[in-house]
Amino acid sequence: MTAETDHDLTREPVAAHEPSPRSGSIALVLLVAAGLVAVAVGLMTLGRAQAQPYILGILAVLAMVGLFNLFAFAAGIIRFADRNLDDPVMGRIADHAFDGLAVTDPRGHVVYSNAAYLTLTGAAGPQDVRPVERVFIGNPDVSEAVFRLLKAAREGKRQQEEVRISGNDGSQGRWLRMRVRPLGTGKRETRYAVWSIADITRDRERQEDVFQELQHAIEYLDHAPCGFFSVNPAGELAYVNATLANWLDYDLAEIGSGGLKLTDIVSGDGASLLTAIVAVPGEVKTEVFDIDLRMRTGKTMPVRLYHKLAFGADGAPGPSRTLVISRARDERSDPDRAAEVRFMRFFDHTPMAIATVDRGGNVVRANARYAKLGQALGLDSASKSIFRAVNSRDRHLLIAAINQAAQGQADVAPVEVALEGTRERWGQFFVTPVDAAENDAEVAIVHMLETTERRALENQINQSQKMETVGQLAGGIAHDFNNVLSAIMMANDFLLNAHKPTDPSFQDIMQIKQNATRAATLVRQLLAFSRRQTLRPQVLDLGDALSDLAMLLRRLIGEKVKHETIHGRDLWPVKVDVSQFEQVIVNLAVNARDAMPDGGKLIIRTANVTTEEAARLAYKGMPAADYVRIEVADTGTGIPADIRDKIFEPFFSTKEVGKGTGLGLSTVYGIVKQTGGFIYVDSEPGQGTSFHIFLPRHHAEPEVQVEQPAPVVGASNGAAKEAGSVADAKPRTDLTGQGTILLVEDEEGLRALNARGLRSRGYTVVEAENGVEALEVLEEQSGGIDLVVSDVVMPEMDGPTLLKAMREKNPDIKFIFVSGYAEDAFEKSLPEGQQFDFLPKPFTLSQLVAAVKETMAKAG
Repeated sequence: MTAETDHDLTREPVAAHEPSPRSGSIALVLLVAAGLVAVAVGLMTLGRAQAQPYILGILAVLAMVGLFNLFAFAAGIIRFADRNLDDPVMGRIADHAFDGLAVTDPRGHVVYSNAAYLTLTGAAGPQDVRPVERVFIGNPDVSEAVFRLLKAAREGKRQQEEVRISGNDGSQGRWLRMRVRPLGTGKRETRYAVWSIADITRDRERQEDVFQELQHAIEYLDHAPCGFFSVNPAGELAYVNATLANWLDYDLAEIGSGGLKLTDIVSGDGASLLTAIVAVPGEVKTEVFDIDLRMRTGKTMPVRLYHKLAFGADGAPGPSRTLVISRARDERSDPDRAAEVRFMRFFDHTPMAIATVDRGGNVVRANARYAKLGQALGLDSASKSIFRAVNSRDRHLLIAAINQAAQGQADVAPVEVALEGTRERWGQFFVTPVDAAENDAEVAIVHMLETTERRALENQINQSQKMETVGQLAGGIAHDFNNVLSAIMMANDFLLNAHKPTDPSFQDIMQIKQNATRAATLVRQLLAFSRRQTLRPQVLDLGDALSDLAMLLRRLIGEKVKHETIHGRDLWPVKVDVSQFEQVIVNLAVNARDAMPDGGKLIIRTANVTTEEAARLAYKGMPAADYVRIEVADTGTGIPADIRDKIFEPFFSTKEVGKGTGLGLSTVYGIVKQTGGFIYVDSEPGQGTSFHIFLPRHHAEPEVQVEQPAPVVGASNGAAKEAGSVADAKPRTDLTGQGTILLVEDEEGLRALNARGLRSRGYTVVEAENGVEALEVLEEQSGGIDLVVSDVVMPEMDGPTLLKAMREKNPDIKFIFVSGYAEDAFEKSLPEGQQFDFLPKPFTLSQLVAAVKETMAKAG
């Protein structure tokens, strides 16, 4: 232990350049020990009784010394010496450090400082040392930085500041870097702060010199007589010099903010050339391109690019360095250069991909459109073979064409092949040989025109024509089949009238009737697909119509499927046949139910679609107009892409045999089309299906007029309804009548059955095979004709022609047309204003006599 009575650590700093002397000595310890041993030996020579007072005295002295040392140690007058403080290496590191170091206690007093700190703070000696805040007090340039440092010191944090001290004598001044940190991590040590001050004036001067040199270099580059730009791997312009910005009429500040990309200043597909450079890991490539740059105004200027690009060890491209030379002056001064510029413009801006290839199919040169095609097909940038752009199954066709060109064959037939890529794309290749004497490396010029959209349009037209052809075939079959069904149903009615329910054969006759009714339903579906069915359109509110269907839909889809209807606000009115519209929704709902065997959700949405919205939807074949959209969506299994285009074809079904007719969606298609609407489907396997129906908005007539009897009224309305539900039809209580009826039908068997049925109800029937014969009967009949029941399609003279001829002789004669076609199929060929009734085939005896009686009653 050493006593320090001259200095107090908490009050007066200790200068590190005046180290305190080493305290304590081993010789003194040995001397004290020897003295104690000598006293003990001397006392042993005395007697015990004589030595006892001396021993007590010595012990008292030692006790007094020990007690004094304890009080002195507690008061801090003496302390135990720390040998680490006397380490000459550790002490000299801090004492002779280049940076000024100082340690302050919790009260801000300096308890240690080295020589550099004294020099930097201008202290004359250890007694003149001051803390940092007192050194720079009153200096406004430093006060804020010192305040932040003091705050960090009080909070036990690290902080660094760089400040500039102005010279008092007008000199340039100097830069100081000041740091503060806690002395240690312990609770006591964090209360002490270690300050360091370093003079960084020279470093700052060197930085400013480098910055000035860089500014000069940038200024030289900015005002060079040629353009320069750099593009990062993301395609963004990292730098553009002032010359190029001036050429393109851009503001340098705008370009520097990262708002422009390479595609913004390169015209056409020229950017694809720069991004299609084959990557070689670790190498630097320089390519020359003649392209057009696009100005802010949209104008173009021809340039030549010297494009330098470095690749990393992994093949990743770095930022480019591109020199731009304007060729606009060449067009005016040098005719040869002007011709070259025009050729390069034609070469790069043609809508066809052009490439020259060698005998192995490797691309020697290519235009921008070819480079863009390669990127679109996802080809490897290291691949230079043109064959990689073609699907493997068609690759042999292009190989054969290039081989023909390599052999010098002049006329090489173009080949159309499938292109490589994730989606189906097609291209047509035109191969032209190159003169071998001109360039041995290039044997052929290949022009490629993408034909994907053309083939899609051709497929769409073919599909439309196929649907139209199938529709015509279905309509013709339905017409002929209706005649057969009419005869069956009429004969079946005669059998039912002749047999009682107790007869053994009555159930067989009922079975015939039920099957005939089912066949009539299938025929109606065929007519719906061919758009030749009879519609009774009326103005309808879709919200009310769908609400009325809600209960029926819940019963149809079952409990596993959740049904939700979302109505749009203020739906526009539409004009549709209510029963046919209900059939559309029911068919789509049943299909959705079958697509969700494990349950799911059926959502029906309605909304108005304005003309602008319809134009943005861009559905093929649908003109821009106001529509009301009905969306029927499910969460089922979805529809595979390979059968999505076939779902509206008649008799096409993915269900098992016996579980569907394949006419459901074809019926929906026909009804929507005949109503003047459009239907589209969106579906992905496993993600559900959405049918989008667009019905045209109905605009009310500007003037309200009294409704006149329609050309198709009376019996046709009741007959049409009855034809839809023959099995449930209830005969009228009195279907008998009187009068003469002219029955015109080209099929003898059906005509005989119809005549028999009318005669059984009390009418007088005159028969005719066609229109010519009917006119002859009309002239021969002395009693006159009350009603004409005529087929529409007949040889020699059809029904509409017969109506015109008879109305010329008797304007009041009443007509009922019967046909397997819809009335719209022939109504347009009639004179305007003609009145007639219509009865669609097939019909029962009760429907025929009901229509006749109703029309005869109006005649009276």
